[in-house]
Amino acid sequence: MTTTLRPSGPLQQTTAGARTRPYEIRVNSRRVGALLIASDTPFGPTVGEIRDLSVDEGDRRRGRATVAALAAEEVLRGWGCHRVRVSVPADSAGGLRMAGALGYTEYSRNMLKDLPAEPPALPGGVLGRLMTDAEYEAWNAGAIESYAADWTSRGMSAQAAHAKSVADHETLLPQGPATPGTTFVVLEADGVPVGHVWLAPGDEGSYVYDVEVGAEYRGRGYGRSLMLLAERTALAEGHRLLGLHVFAANTPALRLYESLGYRPTNFNYAKDLI
Repeated sequence: MTTTLRPSGPLQQTTAGARTRPYEIRVNSRRVGALLIASDTPFGPTVGEIRDLSVDEGDRRRGRATVAALAAEEVLRGWGCHRVRVSVPADSAGGLRMAGALGYTEYSRNMLKDLPAEPPALPGGVLGRLMTDAEYEAWNAGAIESYAADWTSRGMSAQAAHAKSVADHETLLPQGPATPGTTFVVLEADGVPVGHVWLAPGDEGSYVYDVEVGAEYRGRGYGRSLMLLAERTALAEGHRLLGLHVFAANTPALRLYESLGYRPTNFNYAKDLI
């Protein structure tokens, strides 16, 4: 029996070259699953994604998903894509195995923590306070540049990265620190500001959009204190879940989050299309 992809909807295409199209996974004429193929990522039309790949229960563990993923890669090559990304739920053992078998490499993961009923205590000598307007202005200028630099390092052009950074910050913070639901908190150690954390509502509970310890204060445990401060802030907002995103290469941050009880919800992979 032959596993193939069959379009299940029209090709959607923008003037900038982004494309999306849904497909059915079929064995001969029988539908056994579905997926969405897209090249509408922030990196432009040369980076594609395979989304929402699923195979019906009775047809799993027969290689249907693997063949479908390989066929999707061929579609993306035909669209001119040079790289493909997938996001695999952490509880999908088969999806994780398939990503590894097909040569995908993890570049980041999404994590979530179930918060305790009582706010965690902060270590002695540190405390949290709201960020001042002057501190916010300084942070915002630096954040736009560093966020743009991050996207540039991941393959986006400098011009596109800067435009995306400005647009994303304006979307997430239309009223600056007064944006409803947004909280910027500064961690002080013996009266000296040593770091900050930015929280806002996410898909589940609160979400950490930015957390940073000043370069001169790193290696002293303030990162852990900042995350405890983030938990306290989320709980004060009435949330019992706290989510975040971390790059796989950031080993110290990943180990910190794991030690604090964060669990992965999605593993994000990519590979070059040769």
